[in-house]
Amino acid sequence: MTNARIIDGKATAAALRERVGQAVSGLNFQPGLAVVLVGEDPASAVYVRNKGKATTGAGMQSFEHKLPDTVAEADLLALIEKLNTDEAVDGILVQLPLPDHINSELVLNAINPDKDVDGFHPVNVGRLWTGEPALAPCTPTGCMRMIRDVTKISGKEAVIVGRSNIVGKPMAAMLLAESATVTIAHSRTADLRERCRNADILVAAVGRPEMIRGDWIKPGAVVIDVGINRVPKEDGKSRLVGDVAYAEAAELASAITPVPGGVGPMTIACLIENTMVAGCRRRGQNVPKV
Repeated sequence: MTNARIIDGKATAAALRERVGQAVSGLNFQPGLAVVLVGEDPASAVYVRNKGKATTGAGMQSFEHKLPDTVAEADLLALIEKLNTDEAVDGILVQLPLPDHINSELVLNAINPDKDVDGFHPVNVGRLWTGEPALAPCTPTGCMRMIRDVTKISGKEAVIVGRSNIVGKPMAAMLLAESATVTIAHSRTADLRERCRNADILVAAVGRPEMIRGDWIKPGAVVIDVGINRVPKEDGKSRLVGDVAYAEAAELASAITPVPGGVGPMTIACLIENTMVAGCRRRGQNVPKV
């Protein structure tokens, strides 16, 4: 029997997309998002298509640039420079992974920080950690929205399992900014189970299927599962699981995100919010509160 409140990421994301759309309709310009896809990776193509639908659904312009996986690094950098100076483009996103012959760090750092809606540019990382207005990474931004929906953050013990630049580190900065006491743990942390058991807010982003078991959960904790892992079933097919053993954790948690249907939908919703924010800031306009 599940005792935890299920945090419905699909519903939360749909509501956020609707609010962003309403805010966009009141602007005196139409924000634009440019997405660059290199190669034919099927999963990446699906992500790009979904981002395009969400962008146009919120009343924004969507610009897709599809390049072959043989594209020269210099040509990709030239496209980014063109988008940097295009006044119709408020947000630029380069879909990862990139082919091996292209330096991903070089490409991401070439994006104008004020159009970096993924929030990966070192300038935005610095802004986030120093408390300046930043374009913050979309996944942790979505996690923060879901946490705020179910608990007060200030004064809470927060443990993040995972230290990536995409989720773990920015998540720590955001929780710290809202006065949580933050621990960043990872797969090599000593006594990881005990550290997790101290968490009022537990964010799992380590990329290991169901690594965090039910007896790692503090009774009443809020559990945010960022992991998405494909594991085989007995019939030869596969299923998606998170980094948390969901059924076990739900017995003790006060609230928990499912996989799928939890954090994932929030990432794209926060991407279109970032695009609107970037557009307003670039024009010196007030950002609508959504």
